[in-house]
Amino acid sequence: MNSSTSFSNGSSPFDFFKFDLIAPSPKQDTELLKQLSFLPGLQEILMLRQVHALEHATVWVLSEIKSACIPARKPTNVQLDNELLGGLSTEHGFYLYGDVNISHLRRAVTLAQHRLTSGEWDLAVHPRCGTNLSVAMLLTAGMAVGVHLLLPFRPIEQLIGLGLAATTASELAPNLGSIAQRYLTTAIPFNLETENITRTRDAWGREAHFVKVNWCE
Repeated sequence: MNSSTSFSNGSSPFDFFKFDLIAPSPKQDTELLKQLSFLPGLQEILMLRQVHALEHATVWVLSEIKSACIPARKPTNVQLDNELLGGLSTEHGFYLYGDVNISHLRRAVTLAQHRLTSGEWDLAVHPRCGTNLSVAMLLTAGMAVGVHLLLPFRPIEQLIGLGLAATTASELAPNLGSIAQRYLTTAIPFNLETENITRTRDAWGREAHFVKVNWCE
C-alpha cells in the first residue's frame, strides 16, 4: 500500500466480491517454496506478498485503535480508515508512515497477524493500496486503445469514446483492484514473525517506523 479488517456485524466494503477461489492454507507458501525452490527470488516474492497483507491489516487495526480512543463516537458498522497512515512493503518488512505511538504499533502488528491467520482475510485488502491505482491505469489504457481502434477516427467520436473508457475504468478499478490484492499482491502471513520495530527513514529520507520481519517455516 503506497498511501494501505475487522468489520462489525460482518459488514465489509468488499462484500460483493467476498468469495474464495482458493481458501488460504497455512502451508501453501511453504509447500510452494519446497516444490519450486530452484526458481530464483521466489521466497522474496512470497514474503513480499505476506508482508503486504500484514501492512494493510496493521493500518486497519491502528485505525480501529485511534477511533476507539476518540470519546463520544457513535457506534458504526463501517470500518474506519485513518487516511493519515500509509505504508510501503519490502521483502524484509514494511514502512509505516504517520504519527503513531510505537506501543500501539507493536500491539497492532501482533493483533493484525493473529486476526489475518485466524480467518479475517479481508484485512489484507485496502482501498488505498497502490494496486488499485495500477489496475486503474491498466484498465484506462486498455479501454482507451480499444475505443481508439473500434470507433471512427473522427475527433468527436474519439473524444466521447475516451470519456466513456475513462469513466468505465474508474468504476471498475476499485473492485478489480480488490480482487487483484486478494489473489495476487497479498497473501496471509502464515510464515512471518516480527523481529523488531524501529524508528527510521526510508530511501527517500521520509521518517517512518520500520517493522522488520523474518521468514519462518
